[in-house]
Amino acid sequence: MTLAFAVDATCGLARTGTVTTARGTFATPCFMPVGTRGAVRTLSSADLEDLGAEVVLGNTYHLMLRPGADVVEAFGGIHGFADWRGHMLTDSGGYQVFSLRPEVDDEGAAFASTYDGTMHHLSPEGAVDVQVRLGADIQMVLDVCPPLPSPPGVIRSAVDRTALWAERARKAFLARERHDLSQFGIVQGGTDLVLRVESAERTLAIGFDGYAVGGLSVGEDRAAMLPALEAAVDGLPADRPRYLMGVGDPLGIVDAVARGIDMFDCVLPTRLARHGTLLTSEGRLNLRNRRFAADTGPIDPTCGCSVCARWSRGYLRHLLSVAEPTAPRLLTLHNVAWTLGLVDRVRAAVVGGTLAALRDELVERWGPSAPDRETGDPGR
Repeated sequence: MTLAFAVDATCGLARTGTVTTARGTFATPCFMPVGTRGAVRTLSSADLEDLGAEVVLGNTYHLMLRPGADVVEAFGGIHGFADWRGHMLTDSGGYQVFSLRPEVDDEGAAFASTYDGTMHHLSPEGAVDVQVRLGADIQMVLDVCPPLPSPPGVIRSAVDRTALWAERARKAFLARERHDLSQFGIVQGGTDLVLRVESAERTLAIGFDGYAVGGLSVGEDRAAMLPALEAAVDGLPADRPRYLMGVGDPLGIVDAVARGIDMFDCVLPTRLARHGTLLTSEGRLNLRNRRFAADTGPIDPTCGCSVCARWSRGYLRHLLSVAEPTAPRLLTLHNVAWTLGLVDRVRAAVVGGTLAALRDELVERWGPSAPDRETGDPGR
């Protein structure tokens, strides 16, 4: 295996660690901003470097359609194409493909392009081929990601087909002999605890450089998600990184770290920013609210990001109200910086043995009964 993982500190099941690849190292827990089309929306690679992001997620589905894997490969892979010097993790495209309701059989998925309607087919081997050409440091196998809730038969089929595809994807990846790249398997199973354990065992038996838990945060509530996560993680090895796909809200990050997760990705910080909602130490803040029009204070007085250091809520709200393109960029800079800062706090809490206290703080500000700063009323 080309990827190594060392645990540096623990607090219960939570741990901090260091992932080492051919490109270098990054610390865990790690939040990965989502760069769907080769860039995090409104930000540049230089912005991400300044923010301290160590890993960015790229979307195989979108990049294979626009500009095409051959174009990216000609630039030396995604790192040369985007001039990104950190790590890149690419998903397999499975989540996006399955949101399009494709025709699926054991050979793969046939789907229409969201760009021009042309038909495409993605197989486990094809997903490997695209990601190798993109040159991603960490690559995901093609999996079946059903929405929740789904009938038991649908979840059962997803587990079986994900395992079948994982075997084929691993064989195809190893045949490339790209020792500078790594591949993660994915555990499915919905909220069925027995199927989660089975899927983890089948994925582990194939043998990957790291392991992801997929098919959560796709419609189920937190009370159903956490037991399923625990069941999946319990079957995964301690000496490999564990990645929870698609979760990135503050309380979700802490809850997952407390259960042994090391890596996260989520569009939440960037999507909220584009709609004027900010992540702060006091909870969500809707900057479109009229009461911020003459507010001379920063977004979050406790935040050390460049946006909070320079611009007022009133000015940023003005930019939003006149649809100035600068607004989503600045708000995204803050939200990504705030999320990365939260993960730094989580890492320090694991080392210091204070993760439970940090969770209590976040429950007060982000739990279901927390005050909603968007309206001033109790949380919705």
